[in-house]
Amino acid sequence: MRLSVFARTARDQRRSMVAWAIGLVLLVGMYVGVYPSVKGSGSSFTKLIDQMPKTFRALFTTGGGVDFTTPAGYLNTELLTFMGPMLVLVYAIGAGSALAGEEDRGTLDLLLANPIGRARVLLEKFAALAAGVAVLMTALWLALLVEGSAAGMDVPLAHAAAAVLHLGLLGVEFGALALLVGALTGRLALARAVPAGVAVAAYLVNGFASIVSWLGPIRASSPFYQYIGRDPLRTGLSPTAVLVSVLSIAVLVGLATASFRRRDVLT
Repeated sequence: MRLSVFARTARDQRRSMVAWAIGLVLLVGMYVGVYPSVKGSGSSFTKLIDQMPKTFRALFTTGGGVDFTTPAGYLNTELLTFMGPMLVLVYAIGAGSALAGEEDRGTLDLLLANPIGRARVLLEKFAALAAGVAVLMTALWLALLVEGSAAGMDVPLAHAAAAVLHLGLLGVEFGALALLVGALTGRLALARAVPAGVAVAAYLVNGFASIVSWLGPIRASSPFYQYIGRDPLRTGLSPTAVLVSVLSIAVLVGLATASFRRRDVLT
């Protein structure tokens, strides 16, 4: 092959990657552009949300709670708790399901007909996924710093980096799950639907654990808790959360590799 699987996948995704990066930058710009008009009445917004039902508040609460009075609290509530993760997961699950998509379209046979091992194919697909998420997180981090500074938001460089690193690991984890489902089944619909369903369940577990007692013991198993449960935008990097996420990703990729090597793909 003239190009490695990684290089070919990255080349095929370059236009969509630019579009996703621009979209994230514009999203950050929209939220930080509103902040100057919000910060003066942030306590009023917080009181308004505090009057809403607990079940509603739980879905938008991070480790530090709902808070519009500080830059970190505002960004957590408006960007990093729901909208940011949703967009990153849409990208990552789509990238992780690309292998199943090729099998669905019947083009994977052509790739595997080359002198290249299945493990290498899968691992390079995963590397392309992880690299794509890294590019998006770099764009998000720069947007938080540059646009946030222009809007008068004091976001510490290291804390912003910690937040986007945790978010990136969340995306890669669900992308790896999509890769695993695709490697097991070869079906694009399942490779997208299963991770999306698990993501919704994990989000609800993390959110409702503060008000539903029996969810408390399992909250730490939610990838969303590892992402934002320790509030990295306020407190910085959590080595424990990073380790748990990295180990989870490694297990998912290992299972995907083993499954893809054993399954009969050439049908």
